[in-house]
Amino acid sequence: GAIGRPVSGVTLGVLACDDTGTLTLDDHGLPLEVTDPDTVGMLAIRPGGASMFRQYLGAPDRYAACFLGGWYLSGDLVRRDRDGFVWFVGRSDDVITSAGHLIGPFEIEAVLTAHPDVVAAGVYGVPDPEVGEVVHACVVPRDPTSDPDALAVAVRAHARRHLGAAVAPRRIRVVEDLPVTRSGKILRRVLRDQELEETVGARGAT
Repeated sequence: GAIGRPVSGVTLGVLACDDTGTLTLDDHGLPLEVTDPDTVGMLAIRPGGASMFRQYLGAPDRYAACFLGGWYLSGDLVRRDRDGFVWFVGRSDDVITSAGHLIGPFEIEAVLTAHPDVVAAGVYGVPDPEVGEVVHACVVPRDPTSDPDALAVAVRAHARRHLGAAVAPRRIRVVEDLPVTRSGKILRRVLRDQELEETVGARGAT
């Protein structure tokens, strides 16, 4: 669901950007805000609120790069509905672009982990010459001894029922665990790179 509306003292904006998170700038080099509701853009916040962090420790250049035109750039892609509620789509570097649509991995992962035989899931996009990217996923089984092929078929059918054929993962790999950061965030790019390396290796072997 929605992540909510800004609390008192916080000025929030949704900035226009493309599917890679690159901002749309005006003639003065300033970011433009999204005007139409339910349009995906980058979540931005006006500096000065009590909860605004003050620095990346020992990395002032990295901190300075987070600001542009009086906005703090979160790197999160969101949409804001007509009632002002903000809906999370995904990180700008994780969002999948398929046939002109922006697909956030978060929603798909939630559906996959709702399957009773799955304890964790990671969703990512892989290049496709026709639609740009297609959705693939890795899942961790609840029972490590389960048949991976049968589980992949069952989970894919579950995803298609809840998400539709256009959004559900075309391929599901069953893995022992998922690569994560120290804070527990899934490293989706690592999953994608692992699959691409396996594909290249398989082609080389033939």
